[in-house]
Amino acid sequence: MQRLKTRPQFQAAMAGGTVSRTAHFALHRLVLGADGTATTGGAVVTSGEPAMADPAQPAAAPASSTGPGTSPQALFAVSDVWLGAMVPKRWARRAVTRNTIKRQIYTVGATFEARLPQAAHVVRLRSTFDRKQFISATSDQLKQAVRAELLQLFGHAAKRQGGGQGNGQGGSASRSDKSPSAPRASAVAP
Repeated sequence: MQRLKTRPQFQAAMAGGTVSRTAHFALHRLVLGADGTATTGGAVVTSGEPAMADPAQPAAAPASSTGPGTSPQALFAVSDVWLGAMVPKRWARRAVTRNTIKRQIYTVGATFEARLPQAAHVVRLRSTFDRKQFISATSDQLKQAVRAELLQLFGHAAKRQGGGQGNGQGGSASRSDKSPSAPRASAVAP
């Protein structure tokens, strides 16, 4: 498993879309193709072989590489599972708490590595853990709560990856089957 390190890598992964959410976390994924490219909407981010030739290109045209997906530089040089953790000060004030949450993210991510697709993943803390409930910044209760949510987050993401299209169609078909059947029953009754 590779770790995301640069701002453009994080931006590209965040642009890929949200795959899973819990009360405190969101998981974003940018799928990397077998040919070494990543697609974000309609834009293609190249990764792989051009890494050697690209350092000269951005120096020649720095104004053109303003955002993720527009630059030809190799953001993801290795086609592997990439993971990044985004724990803002807004939601975890103490550095000890932020570091504890990041360690949990990388540990749980490593256990799910085999079940995740070759993609860039970013786990983002999206709300605070109540300081009244978790008084200590590194309490065992906080670690257990964070770990439980991360297991749920990665578990849901792994399920979506395994049968993503089949499960999505089955779920929507069952919803569409239920909603039309209820009006038919009421329409048949009168």
